[in-house]
Amino acid sequence: MSSPTDQPAAPTDQPAVRPTRRPGVTRIGNVMYPVDDVGAAVRFYRDVLGLEMRFQDGERFAALDGEGTTLAIAGPQERVVSGPVVSFKVDDVTAMVDRLTAAGALLVRGPEEGPHEVRAVLRDPAGNPLVLYAPRS
Repeated sequence: MSSPTDQPAAPTDQPAVRPTRRPGVTRIGNVMYPVDDVGAAVRFYRDVLGLEMRFQDGERFAALDGEGTTLAIAGPQERVVSGPVVSFKVDDVTAMVDRLTAAGALLVRGPEEGPHEVRAVLRDPAGNPLVLYAPRS
C-alpha cells in the first residue's frame, strides 16, 4: 500500500511564484578575491579549474564565469578589501549605503567611482566586509 508521499507530485500549469524583489539589491554580483598577480590567478582559475573568462582588464581585474556567480580577481589597483568578499550589485550605491549604515553597517570606503563602476565597501553589524556596486552612469 502506498502513501500519498510515495506518489510523484502532479504537474501544474501554474508558474513558479517568485517573491517580490525589494528595491535596491539586484543580485549577488560576484565573489572577489584580491591577488598580487592577476595573470597567475587567471591561469589557475581558467586553465586549471576550468572557469570561462568573461573579461580581463590587464593586471587590474578579471572576471571568470562560475556558472551563475562571477569570480572576480582584483589586482593591487582594484583591491578594496584584504580578503575574499561578496559584492552586491545594487540600483543606487549611495542610497544603499545610507540604508545599510542606518541599520548598523560601518562605511569603510566610498562611495567612489572606479574604472568600471561606482562602489562602496562596508562592514555588516557582525564585522563582515561587503561591497556594493552599480554601473557608472
